[in-house]
Amino acid sequence: MEARVRVRERGLRAAMLAIATVLSGCSAQTISDHLPSEVALPAGAPARPETPYVYPAVHDMPPDRPTSPMTEEEQVKLEQDLTRTRDHQEGRPATRKPVTAAKKPPKKPQEKPKDAQSDGAKANP
Repeated sequence: MEARVRVRERGLRAAMLAIATVLSGCSAQTISDHLPSEVALPAGAPARPETPYVYPAVHDMPPDRPTSPMTEEEQVKLEQDLTRTRDHQEGRPATRKPVTAAKKPPKKPQEKPKDAQSDGAKANP
């Protein structure tokens, strides 16, 4: 019977501590605002501003950009121009083939032998 009372008391204390912690986070002022000045701030500390700081508007979205993104053809043309300019500046002939917009076929997964283990796994005896 006495053990149940102790458990119940511990549970109540834990619940009260949790509620106090949650409610202390809701206060608009810090605890140091309520303490006497000789305890709250060290000597020579700057005074608090008269008006609280204004937080930036983090949820305001910027306006849409006036230009649209490049198409694939424009990207390929730009890459070719940059390659041509680089080769010209370095004094070497263009050895690379121009990049085309053709899509590459998807890679096939490698097949594992039937008796292969997965990475890091140990074989069962």
